[in-house]
Amino acid sequence: MPLPAEPPLIRVRHLGKAYRRGGQDIPVLLDINLDVARGEFVALMGPSGSGKSTLLNLIAGIDQPSAGTIEIGGVDIATLGEGALADWRAANVGFIFQFYNLMPVLSAFDNVALPLLLTGLNARQRQERVAAALDLVRLSDRADHYPNELSGGQQQRVAIARALVTDPALIVADEPTGDLDRTTGEEVLGLLDEMVSQLGKTIVMVTHDPKAAARAHRMVHLEKGVLVDEAGG
Repeated sequence: MPLPAEPPLIRVRHLGKAYRRGGQDIPVLLDINLDVARGEFVALMGPSGSGKSTLLNLIAGIDQPSAGTIEIGGVDIATLGEGALADWRAANVGFIFQFYNLMPVLSAFDNVALPLLLTGLNARQRQERVAAALDLVRLSDRADHYPNELSGGQQQRVAIARALVTDPALIVADEPTGDLDRTTGEEVLGLLDEMVSQLGKTIVMVTHDPKAAARAHRMVHLEKGVLVDEAGG
């Protein structure tokens, strides 16, 4: 008898988002339905203004929807209050941004350690986690360097280590190669591949680059707030 299929990590149903501007509701996302399996790497694509970054922010718990449900690991995060949502993000989501978002006054080590300050780990446990994360992105020898002493690719690898350090199930990446040259971007995409294949992470990535999207298992296309196409990689 076959085993029952594992439920998806992400289950989005009838998701809508509108912003209030000048007394009018401006719709950004319309009736989005999307499943993402555990250990899947999904690329969100679409023209500027299509709603892909808004969808990413909703899945990451940075923003809240106007309608619909977002179940992640069985939790409907659309129903969580602000404090509970912040706690959920800290425990479950790692973030990678286009422009790295590193603190310039902190070393690579201390930048990676930042998310751990929200956990109950002691200093020694935090130190071990940071060292392991920097080792995974092959930057142990740059732990004491500050962001202005690192190349763009090295800064993005520090950002990836920071995303990994709390061991979240979900990684969200917003144009992670958008500020990098082609060779360095390929190195970063290789690290994302490793996060999926070796660590079992689930990644949802916004990108405008078809070559970056081709590294994902599946591409999801948005047009004017509507999911119009899904293609396997």
